[in-house]
Amino acid sequence: MPSDVNSLQETVPPHVPPALVRRPDHLQPNALEDPFSLSANVFEELPPVFYDPRPAPGLHDGVWVVTRYEDIREVYQNSDLYSTYGVLRFPILVGETFPLIPQAVDPPEHGHYRVMLNPWFSPKKVGELEPAMRGIIGELIDAFEDRGECDAAFDFGRIFPVRVFLDLMGFPQAKLDEFLSWEYALLHNRGDVEKMKWGITNAIAYLRSFIAERKAAPRDDLTSHIVTARLEGRPISDDEIIGTMFFLWIGGLDTVAATWALMIRRLALNPALQDALRADPALIPDAIEEFMRVQPLVNSVRRAKADHEIRGVRIAKGDHVQTYNNAGNFDPAEFEDPREVRFDRAQNRHFTLAGGPHRCLGSHLARRELRIALAEFLKRIPSFRLKPGADRTAYPGLIATPHLPIVWRNPG
Repeated sequence: MPSDVNSLQETVPPHVPPALVRRPDHLQPNALEDPFSLSANVFEELPPVFYDPRPAPGLHDGVWVVTRYEDIREVYQNSDLYSTYGVLRFPILVGETFPLIPQAVDPPEHGHYRVMLNPWFSPKKVGELEPAMRGIIGELIDAFEDRGECDAAFDFGRIFPVRVFLDLMGFPQAKLDEFLSWEYALLHNRGDVEKMKWGITNAIAYLRSFIAERKAAPRDDLTSHIVTARLEGRPISDDEIIGTMFFLWIGGLDTVAATWALMIRRLALNPALQDALRADPALIPDAIEEFMRVQPLVNSVRRAKADHEIRGVRIAKGDHVQTYNNAGNFDPAEFEDPREVRFDRAQNRHFTLAGGPHRCLGSHLARRELRIALAEFLKRIPSFRLKPGADRTAYPGLIATPHLPIVWRNPG
């Protein structure tokens, strides 16, 4: 029998008060218009700081959880107290020891890797990628525009950001389906450790072979830039190369796809939001920010570097601390009418792309992809809705909705 998260033992450290042990279930699949509304009463149901003893393979054994916006911001920004080192343990599951770079490295060393990578994810570089993005998006819409229906997640969202990422890295486009099968085994399997190991092993093996190819014959792509990089005057090491490549591989395959699927699902279920964006496409950039805010796909984890307290709760050195973005992005102390989708928020400092020095490396690319895709989709596809009888189930996280059949009536 495959091992899974439910078969792993819960542990509660001795310093955790029993009254603060909680097992929230806000991330369960559901058919609600807003799948994240399961956490609507989080501030009434849970303490501001609590302990979830359930293990998450590749991440942690148990974790302190902070729910308030100001506490989440502190965890993200205070790298003197909260570390990312050793938090992402996916390689350890298959006997590897390399760190996932730059995520698993704290400042100031973290900054050296960002200097290496930032130019490839800067607004300027993203702008250079825009013609290719538009070409991919247009090609995909061409394939179903006249049919009057499509699977907006599988036929479109699953593909367009991955094709952009493959080109950026220099990976063959033919690897798309195989990459996604490995990545889904790693992140989308609801805690099956054996599937995770299968996905990790295959991905690392391929990446190492690809790294060898680029070392032998560098090209004009991000992989070649990484394998030939120098850090603080020295050549980059093999562990640093595979750590960077594996982290980028994990992060580049489905965050945009998940955001897209949940966004289009919400638009299909709420015609008024569609109408607003069609009437004024200039709203789309702010709409993307708002959709990201109300769809916090990941709750980040840090490790405490020292004993300290959060709101009077003792956190011990070495404890894991999770930023519960499913709550923080809806904190009424920061966002007026937090559960309402509003395209006119003047300040929208959400945590969907994390925060602090480890803020999402690909944030400019993700935003540009989503803006262009949504604008083109609304321009070419008439008012759409979920296909009658379609499964409305969504997951409030990276699994999102793997299939999203929508229909529309073509003019004439």
